[in-house]
Amino acid sequence: MTRGQLAKKTGVSMATLRYYEDSGILPAPHRSPSGYRLYTEDYLVKVKFIKDAQMLGYSLKEIQETLQLLSNEDMEKETLKTLVRERIADIQQHIDHLEQMQKNLAGLLLTPEDDIDSYIQSFRVEKREP
Repeated sequence: MTRGQLAKKTGVSMATLRYYEDSGILPAPHRSPSGYRLYTEDYLVKVKFIKDAQMLGYSLKEIQETLQLLSNEDMEKETLKTLVRERIADIQQHIDHLEQMQKNLAGLLLTPEDDIDSYIQSFRVEKREP
């Protein structure tokens, strides 16, 4: 598939795909005789992995390092399992944080009106004399 087709299938812009390649996050694809980049189905998996990892807060450098580890032919099954366990722990931590945020927001809905006014005021910048 072409870069445009990959972009469409993954929901990632062509410029982003170009950046991933230029920065070494994605390997350069093979080219057709006419010079077009030709992406295999493996790229769909890799781009989805990148998007998922970004959603979890991983930096592109961390994602690149992980992809390099995964592409290493000497990768041991136990190493992969360790990476997966770490990823599961990171996801759980993210879920816990989101659940706490949800509780805080739900609590705000139960807060008396006067307290809500005070809460809103705490975010407003007042002009004070020095």
